[in-house]
Amino acid sequence: MQQSRMPFSGAVLKNLAYLTMFIDHFFAAPFESYIWKCWNAGQDVSLLLQIQAAGRAVGRVAFILFAFLLAEGFAYTHSRSRYILRLGVLAVLSEIPFDLTFMGAVLEFEHQNIFFTLMTGLLVLAVWEWAKERIRELRGDAAGSQEGAVRARVCLFRLARIGALLAGCAIAYFLHFDYAHMGVLLIFVFYLLRDRPVWVRVLPVACVMYFGDFSVNWFDNLRLWDGYYTAGELLQFALGEMWGLAAFVPIALYNGSKGKQLPKSFYYAFYPLHLLALYGLTILLFGTAMRVG
Repeated sequence: MQQSRMPFSGAVLKNLAYLTMFIDHFFAAPFESYIWKCWNAGQDVSLLLQIQAAGRAVGRVAFILFAFLLAEGFAYTHSRSRYILRLGVLAVLSEIPFDLTFMGAVLEFEHQNIFFTLMTGLLVLAVWEWAKERIRELRGDAAGSQEGAVRARVCLFRLARIGALLAGCAIAYFLHFDYAHMGVLLIFVFYLLRDRPVWVRVLPVACVMYFGDFSVNWFDNLRLWDGYYTAGELLQFALGEMWGLAAFVPIALYNGSKGKQLPKSFYYAFYPLHLLALYGLTILLFGTAMRVG
């Protein structure tokens, strides 16, 4: 992306993503436990629920920024394999802190942390670009007598690209990664449209967010809740995800530069450590961690 005179660097967007993520997790973990404590004591928690809803709405911005930054990082990284490996290691190391904080268990497999989603999105982009490069090479080497064979191989690589995207979405949903297939699709859309003006990207991202969240809830409604909610109610629930579109304000102010970032180790350590800190705070104040659902 060509640098502009806009005020926000990549470092500003990354710090904002981590800040909004922390706000989201605070209201999802210790504040959730506080609400339950008040409710069990017979207190009116309506105001607390409104405050929590506002805090979680702020948190919707976080993943949109992460998806945008991941697409940018993939375009500029010197080693895609190392990038994927780093996210994979962090996903594994963060799973116990994630489960402790949000599931109240040392390790469970009902819901996996966001770095599994980010890693899967990167894998999809890597296969997509690999197949794209093979197609470009085949078209460059095409000769008259081989034209039919070249077209067939091009078709196979195109199918590989689509297959990688579908497989990534399926893996994210069936292995219960955070944001499920919607997260993978958001990363893909941001990468596919990364050279387009910001206003062009808003509608596709909004559609992925809205219908992606609806489809996740629809499948879960059948799998976990035996069809308890109607389609209309699920569509209404999906509106809550739209708060994430506020992320396009700082994205529109992005100038394309990396900016002065904190050490890379800080960003990688922050995710599991802040989860452990929130878990410790919850245990200290309330004696137990509530299962977030």
